[in-house]
Amino acid sequence: VHRLVTYIFVYEDLVSLACGAVIIWYFASSFEKNVGTVKHCFLTLAFATLSALLFLLLEAVVSWVSEVEDARGFMPVAFATLGVSTTRSRMKRALVLGVRVPVVLVPWLVLCIAWFIPHSSLLSNLSGLLAGAAYGLGYCFCLDFPEWVGSKLDQAFPFCLLKRAPGLRYIPGSAAQRRAAASTWINPAPGAYPTQSYSSAAPPAPPASHTQSPGF
Repeated sequence: VHRLVTYIFVYEDLVSLACGAVIIWYFASSFEKNVGTVKHCFLTLAFATLSALLFLLLEAVVSWVSEVEDARGFMPVAFATLGVSTTRSRMKRALVLGVRVPVVLVPWLVLCIAWFIPHSSLLSNLSGLLAGAAYGLGYCFCLDFPEWVGSKLDQAFPFCLLKRAPGLRYIPGSAAQRRAAASTWINPAPGAYPTQSYSSAAPPAPPASHTQSPGF
């Protein structure tokens, strides 16, 4: 049973590990900024389990037709977060490799690209995408918890230690705190940058030109 979650930490070689690190940095970090660290950790475990169960269900059918690659790595969870983001996005089009495409097609294009990553299981990535889309459309509402629960868990172990860990950026569970932190980052206080210390000083006045009036 533990393999329903631990498979996301399994990698075959350094290439797949490097690809997994890039995927975690790109997809997981952006998803964490939207939901908070507490909910991100909870949904990571939930998406890993749902993707694994769906993979086992589909594998029983697909294995009769062709050989199926084993599920491993963080990529199914990344596709689950991508499925949530695209189903709840208000944008109509997104930029993929310099081309604007409908947001609905973005996960499927990324799924085709991920097919070429070494030791990548197409079926497990598809399972993660379907699990994330189901959650984004509201079919897995049981996985949601109120915002005040996330704020309470921010003060509990081990999240209270993560907030104090140096070098880690902790995202609070409260949406108001996330907006306040984002506005502070976008609109820094005056004097936060060295160049702003010179903004209050008036520029030196140009030298006055003395012209001699013509005599009569």
